[in-house]
Amino acid sequence: MPRLTGKIALITGSSSGIGRGVALAFARDGADIVVNYPSADERAAADGVVADIVASGRRAIAVRADVAGEADVERLVSTAEREFGRIDILVNNAGIAHSAPLEDIPVATWDRLLAVHLRSVFLVTRLVIRGMYARDYGRIINTASQLAYKGAPGLTHYTAAKGAIISFTRSLALEIGPRNVNVNAVAPGATLTPILDSVPPDLLDAVRRSIPRGRSADVDDIVPSYVFLASDDARHYQGQCLSPNGGDVFL
Repeated sequence: MPRLTGKIALITGSSSGIGRGVALAFARDGADIVVNYPSADERAAADGVVADIVASGRRAIAVRADVAGEADVERLVSTAEREFGRIDILVNNAGIAHSAPLEDIPVATWDRLLAVHLRSVFLVTRLVIRGMYARDYGRIINTASQLAYKGAPGLTHYTAAKGAIISFTRSLALEIGPRNVNVNAVAPGATLTPILDSVPPDLLDAVRRSIPRGRSADVDDIVPSYVFLASDDARHYQGQCLSPNGGDVFL
């Protein structure tokens, strides 16, 4: 039986990669979806996700918003609530990638990467959680990374952001208390998505060699963790981090 029937999900960064996979999987399980994309370059991809969801019999809209910006986030959340009435499930998934030794990372690049990964989690959650508290229902899932636990050369900014997301998740879980609102994280291992396009091949090869399963993940390997955490099957999960990583890291 569908586990998310009647639920409304907002998924940031859902025009491609893991976000796209989560959006389609949630729709298959009965949810209506707000697809978020960051720029005009992603509009066609976002519209394609919406078309696939509508073809499956669920409702969906695409909303352009740079989730690192406060005004864009306010517009994203208000649009979602106006169109669907509420947000039951929030997946903070927006992300970008960049690789360089620490001494070669421009300050602007550091700030932008942390803004997209981490500031966005604060901004979107801060607005969405108010309605969840009022209705005493909500599921929040934050995308971290297994690299938050093991680190990676050339990715100090990325791993710093992902480690902070895990800490954010744990602290918010303590704030929520007895409410029927859950916040958890998923820390995927290396996954074959467009976000890896800017990562040097030698670094990707090193990552693959370190995985006991001997391969990077496909999106379909990652998505079930999100579906589980969004469902009532995960009602007693709070402040946890699931890591589908092929054995790369043992949590």
